[in-house]
Amino acid sequence: MQLRPYQERAIQDLRNAFRLGARAPLLVLPTGGGKTIIFTEITRAAAEKGKKVLVLVHRKELINQTSQKLNWVGVEHGIIAAGYPEKDCPVQVASVSTIVRRLEKIDWQPCLIIIDEAHHAVAGSWRKVTNHWSESYRLGVTATPCRLDGRGLSTAFDTLVPGPSVHDLVFANYLSPSRIFAPPMQADLSSVRKRAGDYAEEQLARAMDRPVITGNAVSQYRKQALGQQAIAFCCNVAHAESVCKAFNSEGIKAGLLLGQTVDRDEVVKSFGDATIQILVTVEVVSEGFDVPAASCAILLRPTKSLSLYLQQVGRVLRPAPGKEAAIILDHSNNVRTHGFPDDEREWSLVEGAKKKSADAPAVRECPICYAAFKPAPVCPECGHVFAKEKKARRLGYKEVDLEELKREEVRQRIQEKLDKNKEKEKRKQEQASAKTLTQLLELAALRGYSSTWAYKVMQGRKKSGV
Repeated sequence: MQLRPYQERAIQDLRNAFRLGARAPLLVLPTGGGKTIIFTEITRAAAEKGKKVLVLVHRKELINQTSQKLNWVGVEHGIIAAGYPEKDCPVQVASVSTIVRRLEKIDWQPCLIIIDEAHHAVAGSWRKVTNHWSESYRLGVTATPCRLDGRGLSTAFDTLVPGPSVHDLVFANYLSPSRIFAPPMQADLSSVRKRAGDYAEEQLARAMDRPVITGNAVSQYRKQALGQQAIAFCCNVAHAESVCKAFNSEGIKAGLLLGQTVDRDEVVKSFGDATIQILVTVEVVSEGFDVPAASCAILLRPTKSLSLYLQQVGRVLRPAPGKEAAIILDHSNNVRTHGFPDDEREWSLVEGAKKKSADAPAVRECPICYAAFKPAPVCPECGHVFAKEKKARRLGYKEVDLEELKREEVRQRIQEKLDKNKEKEKRKQEQASAKTLTQLLELAALRGYSSTWAYKVMQGRKKSGV
């Protein structure tokens, strides 16, 4: 297997981290950069030295992808997952939801635990596995080392090893550049509740299932990306079904790929060979989905999560013959919230440290099979339904043209938001520093408030016992 220069450097950087005393380094590499290839090469080298390696993944697609890469480099391995026969090998690829239930039965001690999509590593099931083999070395790989719940990854990893950025890989022609198209007006989400740090899915689906959004997805695809392989990211199953129906009714072949889809492999194959042009999904292809022919992302799900946003747009940045640039049809204005895919971002393991709005998706754990995954109404492993889906409303087709976004406009918008948040925090600190009524009255005068404001603040403090 021929490694790219930056992949060789990443492996050397990880080796140096271990030599300097790290026991759990985290490699950060953009989606499409070849994380699986890197840890496959590390696994091969470890296996040649007689070391036992456990590779942890959380989806069937990732199990198959990892197993395929290991076969390419001639590494014999077993798979610990439902439906796979057990095989006694020094290298094992394991589904987290399966191995967490078999821990006490496994008489096997890995020297190295490799954690794919490592931003999940602080979640319950993952922690149970790593705590069970606490003496093992760990290696995490992820494109987005951030979480929506505010927890950093420093409890799971001790050193961050940065690889090249999206911008670096685009410049070197390892990833495709992107063109962003977004509506001039943002969808009104003021009435949508938040749950686990992100928008509540059922209310979000109703807000985004209006004709001005979903109906427009079809016409804008025709206008900006007709004929290209596209992935449409939706809010929930009902929303995805309505979007799929809208495309098919217009003569554009679309297929659903959801957590409960039985023939997932067949659907992905049909998309890969262009039998279907639009792959409609909720969360299933946000991680570990590798179809370079996909060149258009249709974002129909607003999210406060930088991680989820980068995982989704990263699906269409892989280069392919004839692909000049990836097209991102951002109906939900996520780019205006999080920036361009190739903006430079600073990552950190520190608790709560994030770049700009660098929120990552919360993790839901299935009570039936213990699978860990980003919030979804149905468990992608066993099909357990968390909540009854709302029926999708009948769609209409109101035309709203998307406009190509300019980088400076997006940067200015994000900077204004940051400045506003800083000013808000400053005013909070000023108010907290005003301990007495006299100081509150002085602050009220500075801000142009009436003296009533100062008395109300002081009264509120007394009621709360401050």
